[in-house]
Amino acid sequence: MARLEGKVVAVTGARKWDDFSRMVAKFGGTAVSRPAQGTVYLDESSIEAQLKALIARPADWLLLTTGTGTEALLESADRLGLLMPFLAALGRMRIAARGYKTVAALRRFGLAPDVRDEDGTTAGLLRAMGDCDLNGRLVVLQLYGDPAPKITSELAARGAVCEELLPYRQLPPEDGEVGLLLDEIIRGQVDAVAFTSTAQVRCVMGFAAELGKLDAVREAFAGRVLAAAVGKLSAEALHEEGVERVLFPEEERMGSMVVAIRKFFSAAAEDHVA
Repeated sequence: MARLEGKVVAVTGARKWDDFSRMVAKFGGTAVSRPAQGTVYLDESSIEAQLKALIARPADWLLLTTGTGTEALLESADRLGLLMPFLAALGRMRIAARGYKTVAALRRFGLAPDVRDEDGTTAGLLRAMGDCDLNGRLVVLQLYGDPAPKITSELAARGAVCEELLPYRQLPPEDGEVGLLLDEIIRGQVDAVAFTSTAQVRCVMGFAAELGKLDAVREAFAGRVLAAAVGKLSAEALHEEGVERVLFPEEERMGSMVVAIRKFFSAAAEDHVA
């Protein structure tokens, strides 16, 4: 089997579904849509209050974890007429940034992080901050529609006073699609599941836990069903949820993920023949 003939690949994100299904079909596979992420919307009123609080009392540290969220933060400040005072407040905070997209978003406003990761993960960012004294320090953590209790608990363990900044909020998806996906994973009716955000990972695994199916899903991902992630952050979220085998491309792109899935199954087919 040279490509994806006979393989069914589920994708948990609705964004760019047409492109994804076309790419999978190009390699001979079948793509199915199983949305595991609800509506993500900009919470302007909450952002305004949090921006004004940061301007009045700049944090000791601002941790920026996504380029999209960083852009949303700065663009919201601009729309609300708070950009200049917010930039002035940023100059009084130490900034830690995860990922090249976040660094690029800062650069457009003439900003550079004091600390950044080396591997594209939040764990890598926290490692890079290993020598920083966080005891008693106010640390504001920017997220993208998905709370991160593991990160906040690690910061708290290091003595930080941690606050979460969510420029985007997420409404949960319909349970039916997620429940269908869980059954397909457990029964081996899909060969791979492609995750394109951490929110999708948390939704699928959280729903599995609620239904008492978490161990069965982890077992399926350790066996015949491949868990694939669009990038390192989504892969990190899967690892945190107990999925040990996760495929992800070096380049964080949908097309690169599909190519990686195709190569995985091609290599598996060759090993089987050998």
